[in-house]
Amino acid sequence: MRGETTMTGRFWGPVRDTAQGDGTWHFRLWSPSAGQVDLLTGDGSCPMQRDEAGLWQTSVPAFPGQTYQFRVDGQDIPDPASRLQAAGVNGPSVLVDMPAPRPWPGRPWSQAAICQLHVGCFTPEGTFATAAERLPGLAALGLTAIQLMPVGQFAGDRGWGYDGVLPYAPHPAYGSPGDLRRLVQAAHDCGMMVILDLVMNHFGPEGAWMHVAAPAFFDPARHTPWGAAINFDQPAVRDFWMGCAMHWLEGYGIDGLRLDAVHQMRGPGAQAFLTDLAAQVARLTPARHLITEDERNIPDLREAGHDAALNDDFHHAVHVALTRETDSYYAPFADDPVGDLALALSRGHVLEGQDRPGGPPRGAPCGHLPPTAFVNAIQTHDQIGNRALGERLLSLADPQAVRVAYGLLLAAPFIPMIFMGEERGDTAPFQFFADFDGDLAQAVRQGRAAEFPDIARRGDTVPDPIDPATMDRSRLTWAEDAHACGWMALTRRALAFRAAHVVPLLDSGQPDSSVTREGPGLIRALWQFPGGALALSLALGQPDPTPLPDPDLSVGQPGSPFSLTMKALQ
Repeated sequence: MRGETTMTGRFWGPVRDTAQGDGTWHFRLWSPSAGQVDLLTGDGSCPMQRDEAGLWQTSVPAFPGQTYQFRVDGQDIPDPASRLQAAGVNGPSVLVDMPAPRPWPGRPWSQAAICQLHVGCFTPEGTFATAAERLPGLAALGLTAIQLMPVGQFAGDRGWGYDGVLPYAPHPAYGSPGDLRRLVQAAHDCGMMVILDLVMNHFGPEGAWMHVAAPAFFDPARHTPWGAAINFDQPAVRDFWMGCAMHWLEGYGIDGLRLDAVHQMRGPGAQAFLTDLAAQVARLTPARHLITEDERNIPDLREAGHDAALNDDFHHAVHVALTRETDSYYAPFADDPVGDLALALSRGHVLEGQDRPGGPPRGAPCGHLPPTAFVNAIQTHDQIGNRALGERLLSLADPQAVRVAYGLLLAAPFIPMIFMGEERGDTAPFQFFADFDGDLAQAVRQGRAAEFPDIARRGDTVPDPIDPATMDRSRLTWAEDAHACGWMALTRRALAFRAAHVVPLLDSGQPDSSVTREGPGLIRALWQFPGGALALSLALGQPDPTPLPDPDLSVGQPGSPFSLTMKALQ
């Protein structure tokens, strides 16, 4: 069928016709329910032709930097696959013709040590350009990758990025497409990978013109917690997101994607799309990497080719052990968080379908997966920012306990991810912020306050997410005092141990793990790899009577309630 054939290639967004050499560009828009679609440029209006699948097309002379829009049944809209906007999310799109990324060899996934960052809060200026200037310092500490929170354009100038509506277009508050390309190049020059957080499960509440262009893009039978659900049963929808992923990976040379909340990508076609995405990414050179955020705790996508999943279980066990907080999603870890941490060190996930307090069973056995299939963290944008006041772990727990947990994170045989500033012990909060107007702004304020009724009962207030000061408070301090230097020294020591001892063991094959509980707050672990062994003794709340002798890495003072010793064995 002619329409089905049209849907098999990447067709979203404008493409310059290099074969003609006459400045012709092809414009495409999937709008199956529209009666008429026109292309609007500075030269006027041009009617587009529809095929049987609802794809509208035309070709006209144009040039990079020229603006354009689509008129769909009389409504002027930007290109949902816009590569750049002239201004906000409601205005014209801009033609972009970028050169191919500069080649680099990439890095194996086993070498990943990730720093997650929000471009707008990472530096005082909040731009791609100034972020690039900070990367050599991170690389010098031993970090090998940065993970950018979503940079696709969203409404306004301030936001976390998860309310994006133009996922192909870098947000102009951070800089130009060229600035982002130079950030990627700067990371590669430092030997660092760049991973991008990509949201495929919903669009934001303002500027989502896809609803006008193609209502069939959405599944009317489902709704996510953040917006209308995506209908992956449509070939054109799968093509949109496949094209978006490859746009960042191939067009910008980005090394991997963190796929947001894949458990909300449901319905016919979703699982097949994610499996196909892994297959397509596996064909790229150099190697690219896929991380999923998947609260289901199931192995399926990792078995289908995705490299890893975020491991909230590790975070929750550490957080409860250090803070004793047991509300909300911490409830299943309330009974024995140290025991849960031992289980996470042994099997990766804690929740694998067994009965647990605080909620229904969740998960499936994942202990057969390699340690590199789990991205562990003790702080992330979610776990900090979803608190009412956005406090970091250092503001909630014994600093010595946090240092030990941090050393464990960096040196254990799983993929570590830190949150920006964690490498220097930054205590600046990371609070929820947005930039909406009118009724939507008020709804966001009220919704945020309603999430934390206990704050109001104590006489406090939740920070106003619309106030620019909320984002300002969330910026890194970049302190250079003794506190920061001490944390950076720990980061450097732990990551040097990781590079010298842990990564070669990970590369040697799957380990056999033996993790034992030696006391209420004492864990011993031995991972036996084909290429050697890794031993650990961890004290969380009681002195360690027999720390490892002559350790390769130690954190904390002997005889203190919190300590870590690790050693590589031949």
